[in-house]
Amino acid sequence: MSTLQNTLSTGQRPYHQAQTTWWGHLLWVLGAAFLGWACAAIFAGVLQWSRPLFLVPYVLLAGGFMVAWLRWNEFDWRSQLVQHWGWGLIFALLAGAFVVQNVLRQPRTPTPQGAELAFDLLWLGLIYGLVDGLFLSVLPIAATWQAFTQLGWTEHWPGRIAVGVLALLASLLVTAAYHLGYPEFQGSAVLGPLVGVGVMSVAYLLSRSPFAPVLSHMAMHTAAVLYGLSTAIQLPPHY
Repeated sequence: MSTLQNTLSTGQRPYHQAQTTWWGHLLWVLGAAFLGWACAAIFAGVLQWSRPLFLVPYVLLAGGFMVAWLRWNEFDWRSQLVQHWGWGLIFALLAGAFVVQNVLRQPRTPTPQGAELAFDLLWLGLIYGLVDGLFLSVLPIAATWQAFTQLGWTEHWPGRIAVGVLALLASLLVTAAYHLGYPEFQGSAVLGPLVGVGVMSVAYLLSRSPFAPVLSHMAMHTAAVLYGLSTAIQLPPHY
């Protein structure tokens, strides 16, 4: 199993290990899990805001959280975009095909038209998918990898594989917490999002490129807008 490189970066430059603690990276994962749950529980569960309105606080809060994380550990996101982009596109196609097929298995509803369609494709498809891909896959996996890199676990292949498994579990933790905040994903209903995000997170681990989870997530949301805006579980919340 090919996993992320030791530094998740590049240029063989370690991530400022003297300035951050290994457990500090894991605290960011726990913080993401709590923030995701709180956003869904408050704005969808309690206030029951419409989907377009719900996305305003979610995008702002999750986006702000990720910017703070990037600044805290000086994550080299430019190198992440440049390295392994080809593999990222390949795995985005593979993971995207899987999650889009799941959308197409659900009941179809009328597609919006005109300006409404353009707005939904941008807001619910591209931006919602972008934030979900970064928040549910890239952040928890990268933060977990950095934590155990500082402990020396990723210096050899057995350790890298173990850290890859832990990073996947971190992504699933954030995904579960976020979706459990929605009334519609209580109990076993949360398994569906776990499978979908799990596939996209594995694509990130194998490709070593954030393009894989981000583009596949955007494809999934775009398909949901075009095929089942009112019914696709990939576009919560539903009331």
